Amino acid sequence: MTESQADRRSLLRSPWAAPIAVVGAVAVSLVAQPLLAAGESNDLPDIGAQELVSRVLEAEPQAMSGTVVHTARLGLPDLLFTEAQGADPMSLLGGSSTLRVWTDGEERSRVALLGTMSEYSVVADGPEVWTYSSSDDEAVHYTVSDADRARLEAMGEEARAEALERQGELPTPQEAAAEALAKVEESSSVAVDAQITVAGRDVYQLVVSPDTDGTLVERVVVAVDGETMIPLRVQTWSTQDESAPAVEVSFTDVSFGMPNESVFDFTPPAGATQRDVVVPLPAEDGTMPQHEGEDHEKATVTGEGWESVVTLEGVDVASLLASDPGSVGGMPDRFTGSEEAQDLIEEFTPDHSDGMGLDGAALYEQLTTEVPEGRLLSSALLSILVTDDGRVLVGSVPAETLRAMA
Repeated sequence: MTESQADRRSLLRSPWAAPIAVVGAVAVSLVAQPLLAAGESNDLPDIGAQELVSRVLEAEPQAMSGTVVHTARLGLPDLLFTEAQGADPMSLLGGSSTLRVWTDGEERSRVALLGTMSEYSVVADGPEVWTYSSSDDEAVHYTVSDADRARLEAMGEEARAEALERQGELPTPQEAAAEALAKVEESSSVAVDAQITVAGRDVYQLVVSPDTDGTLVERVVVAVDGETMIPLRVQTWSTQDESAPAVEVSFTDVSFGMPNESVFDFTPPAGATQRDVVVPLPAEDGTMPQHEGEDHEKATVTGEGWESVVTLEGVDVASLLASDPGSVGGMPDRFTGSEEAQDLIEEFTPDHSDGMGLDGAALYEQLTTEVPEGRLLSSALLSILVTDDGRVLVGSVPAETLRAMA
């Protein structure tokens, strides 16, 4: 691994992540509102685009806290969000949401998605992660097995950080920036735009543009704090709409410094339902352990970078929508190629849909339209095609691309 690759992986493993099947990296593929808490700035020294990328990738994680506003304009039906009960990650697929974030810059973090009268929280401390939904009054405790814990203790710092990379995240500017910067060297051009202020901080603007017209992503604009090199805002623009970003995730206030220790403590409220989930670590070769009945070879990736398309074979959509948990037993926990695809597909699963008061069939009908190949979901930054022969094709590409592949 080269030094730049190692730096990038360090950014990708920021302490915001949490192992929950929700709307994680949808952050870099969602929507936004214009310039939150932003203004002009000319106080920072000039810097080239490549140097700015390097400095962001090499930046030390910072202890910090603040408020993040996430706005999405994916063009999905309003019904999905008006029926959301309280603070739920599904609400991140449309409209504006507010989150409070805290991190010690290492392995401890807390992210709280705020509703009008409810809260959804993720509290992480190394391999120990809690999620709590006040609407459902349910706490979920994610941890690793004793054997995996021993493996972690024997690992060096870099290997331990890589092993603890989570499978899903609540959105923050750092997570959104990591998704874009991971594609810089292989399939993008970069430029520096005018300096501005975000959350009262002087920032550089790094513009990442795909080197292809085969994607729905027009550009990603990352606002980088001029002092710490920490991303404070990310805007993702779609080729379908130049009037506003398709997704924006931005600090509206931020403070660099160690949060109060008590913010990282979590105890389930008295009377709350509690579930314990053991999350396996990747094997030494980087693969995830397989459970009985699973076939990780069902997921294939076609194309590279922004044009990559993930295909799942043999998906029994009818059984899945009928809330048969066994119907998804052969589907991999995660698959490489499109985090956005994974997060939206998980919205079809019975566990999540039931919690929202929407059954799978109603959600499926609301999201998709009938085409000769099957059923199609089209949004500003993502397309999903479910074919009549049991395949699911997903990518940040035009719907016509998926239909041609079917």
